[in-house]
Amino acid sequence: MALANSPTGKKGLPVPVLSAPHELIDSDLYVDLAPLFGRGLLLKCEGLNFGGSVKMRAAAAMVAAAEKGGLLGPDSALIESSSGNLGVALSVIAASKGLRFTCVTDRRCNQTTLSIMRSLGADVVVVDDPARDGGLLAARLERVRELCARDHRYVWLNQYTNPANWQAHYAVTAAGIANRFPDLDVLFVGTGTGGTVMGCAKYFRAEGGTTRVIAVDAEGSVSFGHPAAARLVPGLGASVRPPMLEPEFVADVVLVSEVDTVRTCRTLSSRGLLLGGSTGTVVAGALAWLRDKDPGGSLSAVAISADMGERYLDTIYDDAWVLRHFGPEGLLPMDPAFAPPMCAR
Repeated sequence: MALANSPTGKKGLPVPVLSAPHELIDSDLYVDLAPLFGRGLLLKCEGLNFGGSVKMRAAAAMVAAAEKGGLLGPDSALIESSSGNLGVALSVIAASKGLRFTCVTDRRCNQTTLSIMRSLGADVVVVDDPARDGGLLAARLERVRELCARDHRYVWLNQYTNPANWQAHYAVTAAGIANRFPDLDVLFVGTGTGGTVMGCAKYFRAEGGTTRVIAVDAEGSVSFGHPAAARLVPGLGASVRPPMLEPEFVADVVLVSEVDTVRTCRTLSSRGLLLGGSTGTVVAGALAWLRDKDPGGSLSAVAISADMGERYLDTIYDDAWVLRHFGPEGLLPMDPAFAPPMCAR
């Protein structure tokens, strides 16, 4: 964020001025969920940037690493597999830098997300048929490989193996939380590629404190060795085990059903907090874990909210969609005193 020549306000302090949209990444906003759920849980909101999600941090770090490594030339084009949020973040950065970008996604990607990427100039390839082994994610990865083989100008950042992914969260996300809450007991982090949870878990392990990082995953995800099942909500979970995921670094794992994800999102929105599907999953998982592991409410806890809810208007927040996939149960708000049953590893 450029400050050296920025204008100053009435008190003589510099006014932050961006020279590129991806310079707006860091967020230090927390929402107290105690009034809604009757339990101490702070929600760190990571969707307040031009990419609209926590993926903006990883995207910026991976592009910067590619530039530093000399991988991006004048004819280069970025390509990546994404269920949505990273695709939007890379679309923003590519547009800002004048780069071509192709996002390979699948049929679960929200229509709003597809429209955003296309509006930003990205070429979007939608995979409809899952691979026999590895589902839609494996099919997306295979399509990326095919496209790269056809055109040498493609640079695949590969969020699933790129160390810049987790390192960005080590250096910034986790460090920021630790600075704000030096005595934090538990941190709940959703698991997709594993970048956010690994960055946070490795940071707190290296610091040697008492903060425990709890991974939250979706039922049907194979990330922690559970059986694969169909999933409708993009974001968390994987049909192929994430290569960078090291389960020994996390203190516990909580699995959340998609109906609990939907109900939690809609409960949050009923109080003015329109947040994404990943957030609903993480909050549901955090409430379940705290109910079972900390019935007296003595632990300090933070959960990371990955994105905002506008991209889910045609799914999670659409009554007809919820009824079609989850029945009337999906429309029921969570009782503030209720937490879904916990399914741990």
